[in-house]
Amino acid sequence: MTIDADDRRIINATQGGLPLAPAPYAEVARWLGLGEAEVIARLAAMQESGVIRRIALAPNHYALGVTANGMSVWDVADDVAEDLGAKVGALDFVSHCYLRPRALPDWPYNLFAMIHGCDRGEVETKREEIAALLGPACQASDILYSTRILKKTGLRLTDGG
Repeated sequence: MTIDADDRRIINATQGGLPLAPAPYAEVARWLGLGEAEVIARLAAMQESGVIRRIALAPNHYALGVTANGMSVWDVADDVAEDLGAKVGALDFVSHCYLRPRALPDWPYNLFAMIHGCDRGEVETKREEIAALLGPACQASDILYSTRILKKTGLRLTDGG
């Protein structure tokens, strides 16, 4: 799908979240001089085509008490890394999961999974669950804990692209 200028305007208007209003799509439509039905239809088409992944709430996990965050890193056999990575990514406590090239000899890890919990003990328990899922295909692992937030936003488009 190719997006047009109105699609881009809708993305720019909503990328920080929908307005907290009784009719958020109508409010966005009012901002942009479009009809509410058109905004909804365009968002649905962009979601269907994969231009946007989802429209969802983004809870503040720190406010909810989920304050321990660790990027777990795994040295997984290359021939099974994609299949096992999909299984790790499907775990409800993993928010991000990536395959990345190794940076040998210093960095042998190729599978990355962000784990969240209320404390480090909970994160370590979840890490053990991942280790069990990976089994003998995993040769090594480590975890890097967040110590502070430097930025907490997703990609933001500008008017130019």
